[in-house]
Amino acid sequence: MRQIAGFFLILCCFPYLLLFGNKIFAEYSTAKDYVETIQQNIQPREEIHPLPVTMYDRNERVFSEEYVEWRQPIQLEEVPEIIKQIYLLSEDKEFYTHIGFNVSALTRAIVANSQGSIEQGGSTITQQLVRMRYLSEEQTYERKITELFYAYELEKAYDKEEIFEMYLNEIYFSNQVYGISAAASFYFQKPIAELTIAQMTFIAAIPNNPSLYDPLKNFDKTKARQERLLDILAENKIITEEDAGVYKNEEIILNLRQKKQQQPAYSTFVLAEFKELVAANEGYKKQLATAQTVEEKKTIEKQINTKVQELLQSGISIHTALDPEKQQQDEQKINAILGNGNLQSSSVVIDNTTREIVSVFGGKNYKKFDFHRAYQAVRQPGSSFKPLIVYGPLFETTSYSPSSIVSGGKFCVGDFCPQNYGGGVYGNVSISTAFKHSYNTSAIRLLNEIGLDTAFQYIEKFNFQSIVPKDRTYAAGLGGLSLGVTTLEMADAYTSFIDGTYLKARSIRKVTDNSGNVLYSWPTEKAGVWSEQTVEYIRALMNDVVTSGTGRGISSNSSYIGVKTGTTNDYKDFWVAGMTNEYTTAVWIGFDNPSSMQSLQDDKIHFKIFNTIMN
Repeated sequence: MRQIAGFFLILCCFPYLLLFGNKIFAEYSTAKDYVETIQQNIQPREEIHPLPVTMYDRNERVFSEEYVEWRQPIQLEEVPEIIKQIYLLSEDKEFYTHIGFNVSALTRAIVANSQGSIEQGGSTITQQLVRMRYLSEEQTYERKITELFYAYELEKAYDKEEIFEMYLNEIYFSNQVYGISAAASFYFQKPIAELTIAQMTFIAAIPNNPSLYDPLKNFDKTKARQERLLDILAENKIITEEDAGVYKNEEIILNLRQKKQQQPAYSTFVLAEFKELVAANEGYKKQLATAQTVEEKKTIEKQINTKVQELLQSGISIHTALDPEKQQQDEQKINAILGNGNLQSSSVVIDNTTREIVSVFGGKNYKKFDFHRAYQAVRQPGSSFKPLIVYGPLFETTSYSPSSIVSGGKFCVGDFCPQNYGGGVYGNVSISTAFKHSYNTSAIRLLNEIGLDTAFQYIEKFNFQSIVPKDRTYAAGLGGLSLGVTTLEMADAYTSFIDGTYLKARSIRKVTDNSGNVLYSWPTEKAGVWSEQTVEYIRALMNDVVTSGTGRGISSNSSYIGVKTGTTNDYKDFWVAGMTNEYTTAVWIGFDNPSSMQSLQDDKIHFKIFNTIMN
């Protein structure tokens, strides 16, 4: 009977269709953007709305949220019965019996609008859902007629319970809040089921006119409508008159949910790592590695970005290794050390046990999505690169030890003739002495002995993204690269000196969907890089740097500390990379527009930062 009545009413609408045909077809054209399939009849599709991205620290506490709209979808069975009754009684009493539109309500609306106004719509819950999903709010006859067709087709495509659930999840509660569950958490910071009846009816009052009943701007008007809704519930015997009076007198105190945007340097880095995680898990990284042309790489990058955006809008949770107390303390102290002026810094602190990134410094007074110096700034590493490209490979492939002898005198390889700091020329010294005083001529002699191919075979085991084929020169043995490395990459590579194994450092522990299912996580298998002997040698050499070499002034309360320092040509970059028993880190200081820091050399600012974040 419902279908027969529907067809009959639609036939009656044909004169209006002829009269307003062009405008209706224009509305249909707009609607096509939101419809999954249009065949003989209009078939609506599920809308995809952006949901919040929530980041958790290592203690499973939320520290950052990303969203434009606040939504928390809920199933109909989870919605309290009194909420359902409020909307059924106030918006659409015949919801469970009509065919998408209410014929009697339409008749009343036509009579009311015959005086020249078209404000009276006689809209059902289904029609309201149609407007939210597919059509505009424009007050025209042609749009209203189109609305009837959509409502009728929507009722054919979904059952009543599905339509009601969609409606309760999509109605607008002002302040970019959509859905009854989201409204409860936004205005009271509670699940909908834990609200009092007074609170339930208060937020239920908003969607009737979200601007007029915005409780942040017009609290009294929202309260007045809440009381009208309580009266409707009492009139329909859902609650008693006495209870309605009690609920009206209950004080409504809003407890607004503020978007959490803590630790911007860490959360910005997490989003960048998330893209890398998706690319690795979905096979895009391998595709990029084998791409033959620039156009092919651009296509793959576009696919990665599309996939990442889909995931970010799906309401994922990103569980991280952030140590919030350490992150906050590190930022405050480094900012204080840097002081005023343009001097910048970056650092990354990695937990030795888990290889997880616990703290990141992206730059002085860092703000969300600023240029992130920890993973985006590519700089020359200077002598801090030597353990990775010279001394590690040397001990791994020869019989040399820290006590072996090497000359610190003048040396050239082809036309490359490095000089020691200050132009010093030294005789035969131990490798330990050459390392802790950072003799450049000794390092290049040793690099020449093992060969560039051997040295770069070890560099390729790490995650250096900006090292290119033309970097295969002897200048690389002193950290002279075409582009350079990032602070993150240096700290990451130095973790191989913890125990000889390498596992790419990460901030993300896992990514889950709305239901808690794990979508992505990093592999946990470590790769062997250095032998136990090599690790023992390198750690001893780095400790010598602290006790009697270029790292004097660095200290730690750990039972072990070892570092390698680095200074680039013209004093444009100062580095410290190293570890304690607990953490591995790299610290860089410099100016964004590279210029000499020779006047700051004696201040040892990078040492102060290292000491601060490692103690």
